[in-house]
Amino acid sequence: MTTTTAPADGVVAPRQHTPVRRPSLLRLTVVELRKLVDTRAGRWLLITIGLVTAVIVILQLIYANDADQTFLNFFTPSLLPVGVLLPVLGILSITSEWSQRTALTTYALVPRRERVVAAKLNAVMLTALASVLTSLVVAAAGTLVASATGGAGTWQLDGSLLLNAVILQVTGVLMGAAFGLLLLNPPLAIVGYLLLPTLWGVLGEMVKPLRGPSEWLDTSKTMEPLFSSDAVTGEQWGRMVVSLLVWMVLPLAAGLYRTLRREVS
Repeated sequence: MTTTTAPADGVVAPRQHTPVRRPSLLRLTVVELRKLVDTRAGRWLLITIGLVTAVIVILQLIYANDADQTFLNFFTPSLLPVGVLLPVLGILSITSEWSQRTALTTYALVPRRERVVAAKLNAVMLTALASVLTSLVVAAAGTLVASATGGAGTWQLDGSLLLNAVILQVTGVLMGAAFGLLLLNPPLAIVGYLLLPTLWGVLGEMVKPLRGPSEWLDTSKTMEPLFSSDAVTGEQWGRMVVSLLVWMVLPLAAGLYRTLRREVS
């Protein structure tokens, strides 16, 4: 659209407006990262993740044997509790547009909803990577304190274990985001994420015909090798991939389809 101006000589000249460019995926990701700390629930969840990591190291410094006060033993125990909290953060990030009634504004500014979803997924994955970095920093601080107070203070850490930690936290937060996309309701998504895999695991132990499939679909079993310093075998990787297809990829695809088609009101 153009407007006109009238210069002094009376000749009307058109004024060209620069076309508005859509925001890049990087900019949308930065916006979603900011949203994680802008909301009260997201901010306190991030603070809790940091506090849990620090408390675990402090307890080990107080109660663990001197020989067990190593970088590896400070780092590994923090992965599980943080891995439980990260999926909740993924759920809150995805469902916030609907629970806080900002979806109309967000999708009016960015009509292509898949770009918003991609930015949210990028944001929670970056947060998961930041949680691993936080665990490493806190574990390093604990190791320094241990070496200064008579603990073992050794720094040995296998690179494969670090890679396993990244896989564990990133897939965990994406599983939470997948349930958030599928259900679009924070309490329902949190309960569904916590209940359904657990219920499947219980049925796999109680019902004999389900024990075989449970070895491939129970994430508490398939993801367990990531906590070990031993190399993950090909069969273990296969079971992990199958379980993630069921509990992460399928809900993510179904949730994206639902999000793209849901009417915003």
